[in-house]
Amino acid sequence: MNRALIFAGGAGQRMNARAKPKQFLELHGKPVIIYTLEHFEFHPEIDDITVVCVENWIRDFRHMLRQYALEKVSRVVPGGEGGDLSIYNGLQALEGICAPDDIVLIHDGVRPLITAELISANIAKVKERGAAITAEPATESVVRLDGAGRIAEVPPRAEMFTAKAPQSFRFSMIWDLYQRARRDGVRTIDSAHLCSVYGAEMHTVMSPENNIKITKPADYYIFRALYEAYENRQILGI
Repeated sequence: MNRALIFAGGAGQRMNARAKPKQFLELHGKPVIIYTLEHFEFHPEIDDITVVCVENWIRDFRHMLRQYALEKVSRVVPGGEGGDLSIYNGLQALEGICAPDDIVLIHDGVRPLITAELISANIAKVKERGAAITAEPATESVVRLDGAGRIAEVPPRAEMFTAKAPQSFRFSMIWDLYQRARRDGVRTIDSAHLCSVYGAEMHTVMSPENNIKITKPADYYIFRALYEAYENRQILGI
């Protein structure tokens, strides 16, 4: 089976959105998290969705699932303190449900401009190579600093990429790594970072343009502009 694990357990402090977390901000009356989930709901290769949600928003979120008739979401579990612990909670909820070879696509709830083609590419890459990290070529030079704040290295830009999402794996492999990190007290930024810490082999899937993550207020306005541009293109053919 191909399963999506969508983590939306953060409070969104960088958004300065006091009334609601960033994943529940609305565009045209629909929450960002619903835009994200619909890509997986309507994708023919996705069999099941688990969502990790801010605990005190779970009741409201379940109402949204009914309102938008999202039938593939079978589990909603509370988030943890940080993205890595939220993913841990989601994977733990899948233990005993997933077969070892089930494919799990881990995705940010606040990354709503993914495509069906990207989901399919992740699934295909995991089937072929075992792990798929969505990546985007760096468009500016990347520098590495030493402990004193000096530039220690400027790697060739052609070799530099930004890790995005989905990040996709066989269930047994990624669940083992998150359990190891939990035992070792290791905190990680995302699943790609986790794999790097433990030396797990990863392969890339190229990200489409505009696969943005809504983190800061400016990101929301970029999402709105891009979404409306897509809508105009479909309606008006421009």
